[in-house]
This record gives sequence, C-alpha cells and structure tokens, in this order.
Amino acid sequence: MLQGKNILLGVTGSIAAYKSVYLIRALVKAGANVQVVMTPLSKEFITPLTLATLSKNPILVDFFDPTSGKWNSHVNLGLWADACLIAPATANTIGKMANGIADNLLLTTCLSAKCPVFVAPAMDREMFAHPATQANLRKLVEYGHHVVEPESGELASGLEGKGRMAEPEAIVAVLQNFFSQTSFLKDKKIMITAGPTYEKIDPVRFIGNYSSGKMGFALANVCADRGASVTLISGPVAQTVSHPAICRINVESASDMYDVACKEFTGSDIAILCAAVADFTPKQVSATKLKRGKTELTLQLQPTQDIAAALGKNKTHNQRLIGFALETENEEENAYQKLLRKGFDLIVLNSLRNPQAGFRYDTNQITLIDPENNRTVFPVKSKRDVAIDIMNAVEKLV
Repeated sequence: MLQGKNILLGVTGSIAAYKSVYLIRALVKAGANVQVVMTPLSKEFITPLTLATLSKNPILVDFFDPTSGKWNSHVNLGLWADACLIAPATANTIGKMANGIADNLLLTTCLSAKCPVFVAPAMDREMFAHPATQANLRKLVEYGHHVVEPESGELASGLEGKGRMAEPEAIVAVLQNFFSQTSFLKDKKIMITAGPTYEKIDPVRFIGNYSSGKMGFALANVCADRGASVTLISGPVAQTVSHPAICRINVESASDMYDVACKEFTGSDIAILCAAVADFTPKQVSATKLKRGKTELTLQLQPTQDIAAALGKNKTHNQRLIGFALETENEEENAYQKLLRKGFDLIVLNSLRNPQAGFRYDTNQITLIDPENNRTVFPVKSKRDVAIDIMNAVEKLV
C-alpha cells in the first residue's frame, strides 16, 4: 500500500532519532518516496548525510538553503506529501503542534499540510505520562492526527516504562493499514483484460501477436494490493497470479474475450482494456491441418467484435473505462482520437519507438491522455511502476 506514496518524515531531537535510519529503509523497501525534514536539534543525534543517503533525497532543515540559494517551501512540501510522519516526536514538538506553534520548517509544514499526519512519540516515562503531554496528544487526535502509541520497555534514562518510540516495522504497518483502508480502490470491482488473442486458422495454426500479458498482470496485482476485487480476463500467456483478490478467467480468441468482457463489465466499477486483441479473424477455420501446396494460399479475414466500442456504448455514468493504444505513427493524436471514438475516460499510449518498451519487455514507457487532451508523459519504468502510475491516475478519476 506504500508503493509510490510520498512520505514526509519529520525527525526531531530525540535519542530515538537513530531509529529513523531503519524507518527510512523500511519505507523505501515498501516502495515509498521519502523526504526527510529535520529539526535543528535532531542533527545533534544523527547526521543529515546518513538520512540523505538512505532516503536518496537531500535533507531539509531550514527555510533557506544558503548552499543552493533555494527556499524550501513548507506549502509545497505539504501538498507533495501523501502522509506526514513525525518519528521520533518529542514532547516539545508535540506541544508545539498541539498549540499551533510553527517556529521551524517541520512545524510549518505540518501546520499547512492537507494530508494525514502521524505522530510517533518518543520520550522518558515521566514526560510521556505528564498531564500536559497527554492533553497535547488528545488535542492532536481531535485535530484528526494519528498517534502511533509508544512501547513499554527500557528507556534511555535507564528507567522502565512507556515512552519508547514504536519500532519502525510497527510504524510502517500503521501506514500500510491506513492506506489500505482509505484507498479509493478498496472494495471496487475492477475488470482487466490482458495478453494476446489467438485466431485459429486450422487446428495447429493461429494469428496472434507478441503480447506477454506482463502489463495487464502488473495492473491486476497493483489493483489487488490497493484493496480492489479484480477479474483478470487473460489470453494465452505464461504469466501467473497468486493474489487472493484476483479471479483469473482464461480465454483464447477475440470472440471469447468479447463475451466474457461484456458479461463481467456489467458488475464492474472500472474496466481496463490492456489486452492486445486481434482486429481480424479468419473467415473460415479449416477443420484439418492445411497442407503445403505448390500454389499460394489466400486467407480471408473479417473484423473481430470491438470490445472497447461495446463497453464504451454501454458504460454507465458510475463506471470508468480505461483503454490502451499502441501506435507507430502520429502516436498521441491517434491515441486521442481512439479515446473519443471508444468513449474512454483515459487512454494509455504505448510506444514502440523506445527500445525498452512494448511487447515482452519488463519495462514500458507510456503517455496518459484524458478526454480534454491533457497529456502526461512518463519515463521508462518497470511495468510494476507503470501500473502504479496508471492506477494513481485512475484513482483521481474515481
């Protein structure tokens, strides 16, 4: 659930600041983008260089960076973040947050952020139990913030009691659970088509294409990870699925896929047409294997049923239909015209011009186009990351 999420991590002046190293590693491993904002005092406990190396982002401390001559905008940081996490959060920082005091970059960012704010307290037993601290924490909860309860155990003072910052794995689990419950895709029914179709010529030959199904299967996994119930209609591919939220239906021909897609679309909230469906199918299929002859063989083809057009025509105002386009010339304009013809809410343009994109590759390069002809171009990424970009855009539609 943290894949592709922007997490702003605030580190304050606590001995528990060393845990931020493990916290950053866990967040990055979970797929999050981490931007660290440190309070000036926190640099006494851990170096910015360490956190910058792990987060792969420069560390922000002050409003103005004299080395680059750049102002660090707390407003932009708040808009960028999908979640603000203060870990460790000292009694001092908690008190300031509860009372609207904003005397450093981290506090001004938290005060202006529109995203969820999580606070992981870290302090001595008596400080945590003090009525002022408990009142401040209650205030934060009233503001809609989330408090990650500290653990009990040996504290830096040598005392035993409650006040230890929760372990990084526990904090990451809290964030994952939050995004799982709040994802726009949670409990949505999503239909995805994937892979090629095979159009039979005779019992042993067919017309097909090079689609591996990797892109469609990546989309199915990302949707399932975000809480959706996925019906994956797949042509003949070697890909496998194991996620319990994915129901796979295997088909072979364009006609098979048309029948299943039309049936499944009725109960779906979102349909993503990622399959490379054949545009033509043989007019006649030989019942026996065609033998080599001395004369040329003429194969008559007829158009297949148009899945996209049929779903676009029957789409309700509550449904969203996402299409794919693979073009070799006038790519963006042809894709946009396809979007208009089919009634798509969004179209994903694949390009064969990039040698790292297209059929069979583990990477892809896409452009997203909406009905207003707004175009968003993405660099080459893994198909998993491409699926995340697509579903982030779809969530905005939802």
